[in-house]
Amino acid sequence: MELMDRLCRAVGRPEDSVALTTCGTLGVEVAVGLARNIVRVRDGKLRGDILTSNLSYHGNSMFTLGVAGNQIRNPRPEDRYGLGPAFPAPYPPTHSYAHEGHGCDESCADEVARAIDSGGAENVAAVLIEPVNGTTGGAFVPPGGYLRRVSEICRERNVLVIHDEVLTGLWRTGTPLASHHWDGCDPDLVILSKGLGAGYVGVGAVLVSPQIAPLLRHKDVDPLPAMGTMATHPLQAAACLGVLDELEAMDFGALAARGELLGTSLRSLSGWAPVRDVRGVGHLYGVEVTPGLLWPLMEECERRGVFFYPFTGVGYPRSEGLVVAPPLNSSGEDIDFLTAALTDAVASLS
Repeated sequence: MELMDRLCRAVGRPEDSVALTTCGTLGVEVAVGLARNIVRVRDGKLRGDILTSNLSYHGNSMFTLGVAGNQIRNPRPEDRYGLGPAFPAPYPPTHSYAHEGHGCDESCADEVARAIDSGGAENVAAVLIEPVNGTTGGAFVPPGGYLRRVSEICRERNVLVIHDEVLTGLWRTGTPLASHHWDGCDPDLVILSKGLGAGYVGVGAVLVSPQIAPLLRHKDVDPLPAMGTMATHPLQAAACLGVLDELEAMDFGALAARGELLGTSLRSLSGWAPVRDVRGVGHLYGVEVTPGLLWPLMEECERRGVFFYPFTGVGYPRSEGLVVAPPLNSSGEDIDFLTAALTDAVASLS
């Protein structure tokens, strides 16, 4: 109970209700189940479709792999059981074709409206979205106003908004939640995981806004989705409370400064031939490289004592590169070491 209370206050949602799970994937599954229950009671919907973008990743279960856009982890269409992403993400690999002479902007949210309307709003429970793109596209940041417009579109159609902040939550992008970078886009449900356990214990959390949580106690609600036999146990709570202790004691001014240092150092790589793009925010960046150079670059980085997470997105030629996400308690010297190793590795391939 202490963990759930402190977690809600830490991310600026003090009145939320919480379901604890054992990982981010199960958090997504539980969020989907809760959303379906809520709209069936509130709006009388019979079906509970969940709409995602074609540059999304939401977990490793058959359902989450099927419904999301990451095709590398689920390459066979027949394994998707008829599921799949419903709208293009507002980023160049998947949506640049829609623009004439300008990049993505908040009007790209119209694709979400079209996806809802084509299937019928009466059949859609929720739009599931990463506020900042994670490991499929590599830390794409949405255009200003996009998330707010998505929320407006969904509210107009009685569709819930679920933010998957498994990767981006708990200050990864420099704010408690990534959605805090923009006004007017507070979601109905939030999923947290990675930063909450910090690798010490498997954990996930689904936060449900106070406006809709009471509906889960309605007499006509379907049985609530299982959260797992091993969810909500004392070891989990102890580890997560320890993580929150560290986060709450952090100097957030210094955290922001280190994030700026990271971004400045990484953007300096843009002049090197192998690097196609650098993007991101806070302590989450993507360094996109020329197709075919990802794995040689990974090897060069590991020789220099640094490991990065690879992303292989969509589009043609397929985007690929490194996710750069150092620990939030890294020192300035750690950031310098990391970026110097990456720079040297890139130079070796130039």
